[in-house]
Amino acid sequence: QVQLVESGGALVQAGGSLRLACAVSGLRKDYRAIGWFRQAPGKRREGVSCITGPDAVLLYADSVKGRFTMSRENDKKTVYLQMNDLKPEDTAIYYCSIGAHALRYYGRSWDEMWQGAYWGQGTQVTVSQ
Repeated sequence: QVQLVESGGALVQAGGSLRLACAVSGLRKDYRAIGWFRQAPGKRREGVSCITGPDAVLLYADSVKGRFTMSRENDKKTVYLQMNDLKPEDTAIYYCSIGAHALRYYGRSWDEMWQGAYWGQGTQVTVSQ
């Protein structure tokens, strides 16, 4: 049974930093895409960052470029999202997802191409003024 468990969400002041982690279990060798998404109240879910698959291309939403960094442990069992210079508009529930396949689209609307096979339960990030 595949499980994704996110952790690291918290309340932080604007300008602060957080590191989210997503622990993946139940997957054998896998070359699908893995990504971070977020959803704020009343807004649609948006892609934050992803690793596209075997080619390991890193993609980011324009709103987080230069502030957020996604990384993955070599054994692929944990992925991280380092978030720096946090802003109130970053407030959302952050989810980890494994795609149904490798992502071969590298454009700005990559999250619209996402087909999530597995999702975690999410972790709340709240950024105060």
